[in-house]
Amino acid sequence: MSRGERETLLALQQALTEEQFQTLKYLLEERLPLAQLRPATRPDLCSLLLQRFPGQALRITADLLRQIHRHDLIRLHQLPGAEENEDPGEKGEAGGPSALSGRGEEDAGRQPVSLPAASSPLSLRPRRLTEKDLIQVAQKLGKEWQEVGIGCLGLERSRLDQIREDNPRNVVMQSFEMLREWRRREKQEATAPRLYACLAPASLDPEVLDLLQSFQGD
Repeated sequence: MSRGERETLLALQQALTEEQFQTLKYLLEERLPLAQLRPATRPDLCSLLLQRFPGQALRITADLLRQIHRHDLIRLHQLPGAEENEDPGEKGEAGGPSALSGRGEEDAGRQPVSLPAASSPLSLRPRRLTEKDLIQVAQKLGKEWQEVGIGCLGLERSRLDQIREDNPRNVVMQSFEMLREWRRREKQEATAPRLYACLAPASLDPEVLDLLQSFQGD
């Protein structure tokens, strides 16, 4: 295992926002043990990738970065397939290798390694969550829904108080209306990966995250 490989992986993950980091972990759920993945810090995830994908960790990370649209990091760290993320004007006049890649002709025939086929549907744009999806999530959130709304979803306390008053003694409907409020705000970005990234840092019932993961195949 190369020390440079570990340092590059850590630099890549430290360059991500918290939401992007959680989305990266979400995209890896079918490839890494959940018990190790979910609580993993950035250094922990580096170790997991190096252990599970020896010699392939940077290529797999590059594929994940494409899925979350961080092509800038692929170019900056000269990851496998970096030339595919460049504008035509960034290549040499003869269409040769980019100066960013610095690899010359020896890499000309190589193809970037993608994640296994089991993860390929995640590269498509996720659908917006429906009200049916939200009610299923609401049924699992429990009575701490207001803490989730403020701490994870960034909703206003006054709006959550109004939701509670409008739905007295019905925790599921309170949670549901909170999630609808979040969906209205996020519009087309109200997807399962987005909600997963918001909720992952919280100490929730694991079934909540399992449910959101199940929506990815719909």
